[in-house]
Amino acid sequence: MTSHPSHSPFKSRTASIHRQTKETSVNISINLDGTGQTQISTGIGFFDHMLTLLCSHALFDAEISSKGDLNVDFHHTVEDTGITLGSAISQALGDKRSIQRYGWIYLPMDEALARVVLDCSGRPFLRFSTIRDFPPVGQFPFQLVEEFSRALATNAAITLHIDLLEGRDSHHAAEAIFKGIGRALRMAIQFDPFVPGIPSTKGSL
Repeated sequence: MTSHPSHSPFKSRTASIHRQTKETSVNISINLDGTGQTQISTGIGFFDHMLTLLCSHALFDAEISSKGDLNVDFHHTVEDTGITLGSAISQALGDKRSIQRYGWIYLPMDEALARVVLDCSGRPFLRFSTIRDFPPVGQFPFQLVEEFSRALATNAAITLHIDLLEGRDSHHAAEAIFKGIGRALRMAIQFDPFVPGIPSTKGSL
């Protein structure tokens, strides 16, 4: 994994996590200060594509390997990957010293438009809203976009608001959301030179 060339005097923000259940086995290594290089294999082609977009736009270097009971459905693999990725982000962030903390973006993908706003608050919360129900992308149920987002937000301990404001094509809608999460995370975890400590009046996040 590479390191981003221009970062702080703080220690490297990396994590490696293995999560094993009777349904899935997930291994994730992440460097928050990377250049967006990824090696991703979940057995679900569309999900691999979405995770690649998220990490690329967040500038995370990530190795993600998930093996799950795809003979049942995609749900366990998608959710457990979100759990493990969120846990890795939380571990890598540490005490969150000197980060911007907040991130937001309006992300267009052709006719689709997503608004993603987040706070690395230590308070897990997801608000997920779309303009309508979307059909699957191939065999990938669109509802799993929300399940992944919830697992990520809960285990990264972030407050995450996702609003799909426009869209007709399910692929475009999902892509706008995953790219938006990546871009908002990229903003939130950047170092703020004017904040030498924890960015909270409570003194902890």
